[in-house]
Amino acid sequence: MVRIRVLVVDDHRIFAESLAAALAAEPDVDVSAAGSGPAALRCLERAVAEGRRYDVLLVDADLGGQLTAGRPAVPVQVANEEGLVDGISLVAGVRAAHPAVRVVVLAERDDPRRAALALQAGACGWVAKDCSLSRLLNVIRGVLRDETHLPPALLTGVLRELTAARKHRTESERLVESLTPREREVLRCMVAGLGRKAVAERLFLSPHTVRTHMQNVLGKLGVHSTLAAVALARRAGVGPADLGPTGRIMPEATSSA
Repeated sequence: MVRIRVLVVDDHRIFAESLAAALAAEPDVDVSAAGSGPAALRCLERAVAEGRRYDVLLVDADLGGQLTAGRPAVPVQVANEEGLVDGISLVAGVRAAHPAVRVVVLAERDDPRRAALALQAGACGWVAKDCSLSRLLNVIRGVLRDETHLPPALLTGVLRELTAARKHRTESERLVESLTPREREVLRCMVAGLGRKAVAERLFLSPHTVRTHMQNVLGKLGVHSTLAAVALARRAGVGPADLGPTGRIMPEATSSA
């Protein structure tokens, strides 16, 4: 019998234990549980090292709290790291590092926007936490057949969100394309979180010149703050500047100030 290895990731201990115990009663399911995003990632890495890869992750959409002390019936691993990983970010991280793992998001309420974000991050399904065990098992087995599962009531809203996201991305890409090569370099520095002085040092420009470039970037993008410019840049797929071995910015194209 081919067994399905499932990892439940939820920071609510009672729910995690109950769900893990219910799934473990199935003859073809092996299940473990983790209480945070970092703990889940450690479980995945350890499973790979041991040759026992997980097939499906069930991730709490509202992941982010900590477990209390005590010993659970089903071992739940708690992260020691200070930085917590939210559910949607965990989906993206798992899909990037472990593309063969299918991820299903478990949610307490239907939310078209967050469901769309989960799908964009790589989730294969969005399921209500109060669904029946048989429904959840159908979803688990379905995603292993490359199916995508969404509640019918969410479908219209999710499609609307995905369409809007594509529209915003297209508009953002058009605005970014209006920048000069040097302005795009400056924008990438802004995305990397560099301030004016750091940008000037790395691009070998004067702070005054960098300020002018930044003002031009904001004006062409139609925004009024660096944060807004960075958000628009990310929607357009602009990544942070790459630092070379000497700390210099590695430009996308050769240009002059």
